[in-house]
Amino acid sequence: MNKKILDTIDRLADLESFKNICHQQNQNNPNPSVEILNEIVQLTRAILFPGYFGDADVNSRTMLYHIGVNVDRLLILLSSQIKAGLCFDSRAENSVCSQLDATANEIAAAFIDQLPAIRENLHTDVIAAYNGDPAAKSYGEVIFCYPSIRAICNYRIANTLLKLNVPLIPRIITEMAHSETGIDIHPGATIGNYFTIDHGTGVVIGETAIIGNNVKMYQGVTLGARSFPLDQNGNPIKGIQRHPCIGNNVIIYSNSTILGTIKVGDDAVIGGNLWVDADVPAGAKLVQKK
Repeated sequence: MNKKILDTIDRLADLESFKNICHQQNQNNPNPSVEILNEIVQLTRAILFPGYFGDADVNSRTMLYHIGVNVDRLLILLSSQIKAGLCFDSRAENSVCSQLDATANEIAAAFIDQLPAIRENLHTDVIAAYNGDPAAKSYGEVIFCYPSIRAICNYRIANTLLKLNVPLIPRIITEMAHSETGIDIHPGATIGNYFTIDHGTGVVIGETAIIGNNVKMYQGVTLGARSFPLDQNGNPIKGIQRHPCIGNNVIIYSNSTILGTIKVGDDAVIGGNLWVDADVPAGAKLVQKK
């Protein structure tokens, strides 16, 4: 190996040159696995939508068995990934990681306890997608085919884990849906029932966005933040409200951008290709001037 390549290796291996972007995992505590998290999502989908995901042969006689097997597998895998996420937190020392098994199991069990509520919310989302699209032929088609249902499903899984104080894992799960569908929903967003996204590609919903019930969006909609406030050291201030609050029964048409901590009132309609950075009254209809 020539000297130039050896010098390059030395520079690449210099810890000071990449200390902020290199993660040294503690011994015997592996990082979260995207492959295992993908299996967790598939198992959860099979539990929430039996017969559509997972074993297609499930029926009323075998339902209890199939769900029992999937829940048992989910508990094992999810506990391991929650522990990995907790250990990944830079605040967790090696001695702390070795004591996190019980905590991870408790959180995984608490998540499984929330699965009926997640299914109930997703049921309303499926109804909203079916009722909102004249091309939809059945609920089954919506569940099988619609990217919005896959993205919202991942979001509702991730949001539940986030509320259980699981670090990192929720963001990975929503970014998996982002890669799969082109729909980017931050797990920290608050989204009500009967939520639907028609087509969906390019939708962005920020961390502190709040969305009411029976809201419909089209492709390319952004619920984003304006320029970030900075602290005295010039760093962005985190943990504050930055995104819009959308009321109930709102429709937002394609490629509209709604920015900042503004409020969109109930029953409002926002037309396509609009830039909205001020409050929208209840019942208002915003359209481009002809």
